[in-house]
Amino acid sequence: MALHPDRDEQATDPYFGVRLWLQTQTRHGWVWAYNLEHLNLIRRFVQAPLCEGIPWHDHGRRMTAVARLPAWMQQAKNRDEVLRAIARVHASLLRT
Repeated sequence: MALHPDRDEQATDPYFGVRLWLQTQTRHGWVWAYNLEHLNLIRRFVQAPLCEGIPWHDHGRRMTAVARLPAWMQQAKNRDEVLRAIARVHASLLRT
């Protein structure tokens, strides 16, 4: 299930085919979430000072939402950019 096969395309729901509301573009790709709980989960993961490896990650089983994040979102060097993108999504909700 690919929500954004091309990093330049906006994310859409794979079942309904509609554009997701909670998303914003960065220079690496799109940051998107289904709802505020999902967005806050991503924010907590990205801002964590130490993200240890997930034990089942080496076996090809990617069972958690954060384990399925794109590699660029999991890299510490992109932390500030991802957190700014999440803040933009939160700010867009306050404007509506």
